[in-house]
Amino acid sequence: MGQNILWLASAIIPTTLMPVNILFIGDVVGEPGRRAVQKLVPRLRQQRQLSVVIANGENAAGGSGLTVATAGDLFDAGVDVITMGDHLWDQKEIVELLKKELRLVRPLNYPPDTQGHGSCLVQLKEQPPMAVVNVQGRTFMPDLENPFSCVQQEVRRLRAITPCIFVDIHAEATSEKIAMARMLDGQVSAVVGTHTHVQTADEQIFPGGTAFLCDAGFTGPHESVLGREIEPVIKRFITCEPQRFPVAKGRIMLQGVVITIDPQSGRAQSIQRISEPLPEAEKAAPGAK
Repeated sequence: MGQNILWLASAIIPTTLMPVNILFIGDVVGEPGRRAVQKLVPRLRQQRQLSVVIANGENAAGGSGLTVATAGDLFDAGVDVITMGDHLWDQKEIVELLKKELRLVRPLNYPPDTQGHGSCLVQLKEQPPMAVVNVQGRTFMPDLENPFSCVQQEVRRLRAITPCIFVDIHAEATSEKIAMARMLDGQVSAVVGTHTHVQTADEQIFPGGTAFLCDAGFTGPHESVLGREIEPVIKRFITCEPQRFPVAKGRIMLQGVVITIDPQSGRAQSIQRISEPLPEAEKAAPGAK
């Protein structure tokens, strides 16, 4: 189990702990999404006094998968942990990344011998460790191991180390995301959904202290259909003919959620959706992917 624990920094934890502020960034789509992360995360870190930044990166490379270079873009911008999803295998470079990069977390509920790891542990400065778990749903999705069984076992293991646990559930069905969060209420700090690229308005803190948002939205071009150019998607729906879906370019936004956690109990204290526009002057050059 030791291979899926990541220590980014060590520190003596004081008796009086500051709240843990998490920024979770919804699915980063292509170059426009990476650019939004690069330009906006440093400012958000300062403004929000962020302890840790987590981003779903399964669409970061041209809209499909993750490469060594695109992962580097996100880490260099200040992302501490990258989570993934059903586009995990879209880029062949991911195999080497999964072997070497402990800050990259793939869905926990792949079979046991699958390369990579489904959780990691980030040591924060003068705060307790933050555990990050990635799990993938099965409703209308590829049929992996049962996420409900897998996540319970992993959460029990992590709670012996830290009360602060964040779960990215990458799933299609809202019911599956909500059921996961309800099951984990009081056991983890937050459960936030990804995959559908549409930010939901149901942020809340459950009775047991677990923050929940059904979908964090996506980071990238919103003058689009889920980050892709509009016309090819419409043509596919009209004709049923195969189409290429290039990443769009217009109205770039960073979407996600900021969650504040009590570091001693692990209970969420607040949750707030964010949807930050990228200033016009920071737009990518034409042709970027």
